[in-house]
Amino acid sequence: MIVNFEAFLIAITILTLTPGLDTALVLRNSSRGGFSDGATTSLGICLGLFVHATFSAIGISALLAQSAQLFAGVKMVGAAYLIWLGLSSLRAIMKGQTAPAELTLQSQRLNLKRSLREGFLSNVLNPKTAVFYLAFLPQFIDPAGSAFIQSLVMAAIHFVIAMIWQCGLAGALDKAKGLIRNSRFMLWMEGTTGVVLVALGVKLMAED
Repeated sequence: MIVNFEAFLIAITILTLTPGLDTALVLRNSSRGGFSDGATTSLGICLGLFVHATFSAIGISALLAQSAQLFAGVKMVGAAYLIWLGLSSLRAIMKGQTAPAELTLQSQRLNLKRSLREGFLSNVLNPKTAVFYLAFLPQFIDPAGSAFIQSLVMAAIHFVIAMIWQCGLAGALDKAKGLIRNSRFMLWMEGTTGVVLVALGVKLMAED
């Protein structure tokens, strides 16, 4: 049984609603391919939570926290991936590549597969999430129960909250996109989120 469940629920909800990398990536991909693109990105992000919960339960995240070299290595890989995502958006704008108004079934499938991969990797390769789970989850684990099962339950709760929030953002942006499909807003959104992703990657690299 999770200890102090109410406190956990409040804390994880606040964490989810706080704008950050996940929000930027979902908005970026929603502007690229609509609700399905953003929702699938959210699914990838949220699936990554179970990886961090598992690592936290079996002590791998502790190794990240204690080993400066290993932490730095994972940190650089994750930051480089974020920068790559951001630069991809900026490069697409410079080449004049924009999402078509209507996607064929085949291209949509390819985009969804790409979005799932982008969301999952951006979350799994973020060492700050791993260390956060290491420090956060143990506070609510009952020592008399299974740490592994309790960690997965808390990750599942986080999964549901994050999916609702991020899919809501994707849906809101998708509706707004329908109103301004012929304007320059989509290029602005793609460029802005691309810059944000690059900035987040650089920030992650620069932090101690």
